[in-house]
Amino acid sequence: MLLAVCLCVAALATHALAEPRIVNILAWGDYFDPRSLDEFTAETGVRIVYDVYPSREALEARLRGKTDYDVVVAPGPALQSLIAAGALRKLDKAKLSNATGLWPEVMAVLGVFDPGNQYAIPYLWFTAGLAFDVDKANEIGAAAPFEPASWDLIFRPDRLAAFADCGVFVPDNPEEMFAIALRYLRLNPASKSLNDLRRAAELLGGMRRYVKKFPSSDDVGALANGDVCLAVAWSSDGLQARARAKEEGNGVDVGYAIPREGTVLSLDALVVPKDAPHGDAALSFINFLLRPEIAARNTNATKLANGVIASKPWIAKDILDNKAIYPDPETMGRLFAVQNADLATQKFIAREWARIKTGKYP
Repeated sequence: MLLAVCLCVAALATHALAEPRIVNILAWGDYFDPRSLDEFTAETGVRIVYDVYPSREALEARLRGKTDYDVVVAPGPALQSLIAAGALRKLDKAKLSNATGLWPEVMAVLGVFDPGNQYAIPYLWFTAGLAFDVDKANEIGAAAPFEPASWDLIFRPDRLAAFADCGVFVPDNPEEMFAIALRYLRLNPASKSLNDLRRAAELLGGMRRYVKKFPSSDDVGALANGDVCLAVAWSSDGLQARARAKEEGNGVDVGYAIPREGTVLSLDALVVPKDAPHGDAALSFINFLLRPEIAARNTNATKLANGVIASKPWIAKDILDNKAIYPDPETMGRLFAVQNADLATQKFIAREWARIKTGKYP
């Protein structure tokens, strides 16, 4: 019997040793510096399995019920929903020694979606602003207003009309656009007041006749190809469009500016699903990403700002000096995040947005 017990223990030990050491990641595509992923595996012996998702909706669908993911890159608004659904586990900060280098202002924004910063760590962040065709803006004599930029170019019909012939895109994102309109009106971007929301809807309705399209995606291609000369876009999309146009050599020069009135700061956070099969490996990977030099590598690879303020010495100068990626302190103070609205506010915004897009407002 003793021999049998020994053989059983030996078998279990052999199985444990043979079990692959992995961490399963779910994120946007091309969201890490490949060298950093290889370095993590070389250091720890933990193999990375990288899966991608195309949209926030697809992400939330994948995380319903049991999953095999260990680390997920989740957008702020999705993070709020996932926490409410009990889909995430609280992070053991004792195992995240590198979290001491996180950016306080970015942590404060993350706290809008994750009160108390219990479930998430900021990864990359970006802003909503004005992306524009530099040459076409010069042709119509409108380049100067981008320095500094203003939401006047979208919300004042006389200013927006100058761009109508060369194409204006406004994203089909009502929550973001209502928040921006409220801020422009010097109201609370998260206001639930029907009077405030009606004022925002009226302001947004005034732009309709000059908007070519309300795209839900692929404004990057339109900007890069010169099909549109002005767009409300994420800084990540504006910078990607600029890079794509240069790669294609089509002569299109895409600029991006943050309006002086302030705008939405959005971020993607690192979280661990509640049923993550490799929890310790997940925390080890997150802690690895928080090393300042590793965070800098991921910024250099993606051209997006990261949440580790201590990483700045390792960031490429052209990225660190680009105010579209790393705004100056004054601009940082005008950035904001807005929680997902309650159901009644969502319904009101959705109804008014439908009227705005179809030209039935006011």
